[in-house]
This record gives sequence, structure tokens and C-alpha cells, in this order.
Amino acid sequence: MHDFHTHFIPHDVLAWLKDNKDIVNAKWIKKEENKDDFLVVNEKWGFELKPSFIDADLYLQNQKEAGVSHSLISPIPQLFMYDFPHDITTDISQVYNQSLSRFVTQSKGHLSALGTVPLSHPERAAQILHDAMNLGLKGAIIGPSAAGNMLSDDFFIPFFEEANRLKAILFIHPLLSEDPRLKKWMMPNLIGVPWETTVCATDILLSGMIDKYPNIKMLFAHGGGFLPYQIGRLDKGYEQWGAVSSNLQGKPSEYLKRFWYDTVLWNPASIDFLVETVGEDRVVPGSDFPFDLCVWPPQTSFTKGIQSLLD
Repeated sequence: MHDFHTHFIPHDVLAWLKDNKDIVNAKWIKKEENKDDFLVVNEKWGFELKPSFIDADLYLQNQKEAGVSHSLISPIPQLFMYDFPHDITTDISQVYNQSLSRFVTQSKGHLSALGTVPLSHPERAAQILHDAMNLGLKGAIIGPSAAGNMLSDDFFIPFFEEANRLKAILFIHPLLSEDPRLKKWMMPNLIGVPWETTVCATDILLSGMIDKYPNIKMLFAHGGGFLPYQIGRLDKGYEQWGAVSSNLQGKPSEYLKRFWYDTVLWNPASIDFLVETVGEDRVVPGSDFPFDLCVWPPQTSFTKGIQSLLD
């Protein structure tokens, strides 16, 4: 069994956070008596720092007990650090990538990994991606935007050109939505996270980016958000409006089948719909372990998707 959506924080990254806690405003906060400390960065991004996030032996034991034979580890989005100067973001990216490379090597085939990059500075991000893949990483996890720019903006051309040249996997993973309407009932996570993926994926699809960068393997978190469910609306817009069709060589539903999607949907019917819509060769098992909203263990099938993404 494979898991393409799982996160880990190596010891060296934790040490970096402690050494730079004043610069990035990192705090370890006890919120509830029966829970582990929450790590909060810059008074903005916080999460419960469970032992499985930071204990390598425990993480691997969890994988084994769940029957996961191979995991593609990603850095956690809360540590993207896109809001900080590029020297800070570059420094933590290098520490994170080097640490994950060592973890992969020590796992003797049980792990592979994606790196993180200073996406707010595309030229630097391109170099860090190059360095990460030279370390044996498969690509990078990135957010759905940075520096006020959508991923289809020309601002990111240097990064995507390098990712295309390297034939990198780019795992696009959102953070919590900051929409001011979503303040109650955990909505920034429950619907805000897949909404951010939906906006990003729609922007990428309608921009025709995949034609410009055909060698990039784009993997969308959480089943692509709400986009697969609304693809018929995009097809209708394609027929009606030049603003929708101008960058495309075919219907949006055809482009939808050129990306990859994980199975972090918690609903078998939703997964079945996703497979029917994009094809089983475009769906890969994922868990989002060890976050609270994880699917654990991940789905056990999707061999065709695994092969196509790793080919």
C-alpha cells in the first residue's frame, strides 16, 4: 500500500524553528490538557504537534501497522514560510529538504519525499527545487499562491520552467482559507481548504499551463477540492465564453484528466465519482496523516495511478 499524502517534521527542522523562534514568531502553546502542544508560526498557522509528526521511529511504526509499504512524505504547509523574507524561507527549505533526503536514505526504500521551496521568490525557488531533486527528492509541495500571485501568473515562470525541465512532481496543497466569512464551525478547514484547492486548480486548468509545462506532474490535494464535481459547469462556460476557452485546446473536462488527485475525501462514493471523472490512472492513495482530518489507513488500490505518477 502507498501513501502519497503524508507529512513529517525532521529533528533538524524543529531545531531550526527553536533557533529562529523570535524571527518567525514560533510558539509552543498548551491549548488542551489532553492534547500535545500546538506549534503556532507568526500568530497565523498552528497545529497540534503530535509525536507522529516528529518521532521518526514512531512515524515508521505507524506506517507499518497500517500496512503502508511506501510513503511519499511532504513538508507541512504551515512551514511554507512564504510570508517571510527569502533568506528565511530559503534557509528552512534547505534544512527541510536535506533532512528529508537523509530520512529517505535511512528508510531503505520505504520512503520517498517532496521538498519545499521559497515560492514567493521564483528564481530562488527554481534553484532550491533543482538542489532538492539532486538530493533524490521527487519534486516539491507548494501552496496555491504566493506573494499575492496565482500560480498561473507570469511571476512564477522561472519556477515552472525549471520544474518542467526536471519533470518534477508538484503537490499543490492549500493552507486554511482566510476568507473573512469563514470564521465559525471550523469552516476555514472544513470547506476553506478544499475551496482554496478548487480556486487554484481551476486557475491552472483554464490558463492552459499544462500545455506550456507538459512534463510537470501536478497532484492536487483532497481530491482536487470541488473542481471535479463542477467540471460540467466549466465545460458549459467553455462553449459559451471566449474568456474560458481562449487558452485551451479542448474542453476543461479533457484537461481535468491530465492532473493527479489524492483520495483524501473520506467518502467512498466521492472517490468513485472522482475515478469515473478523471480515470483510475489519475488517482493515488493518500491519508493526510498525522493531521486530525486524516484518512487512516489510506485506500489500498489505485495501482494505475501510482504507476503513472511515478513513471
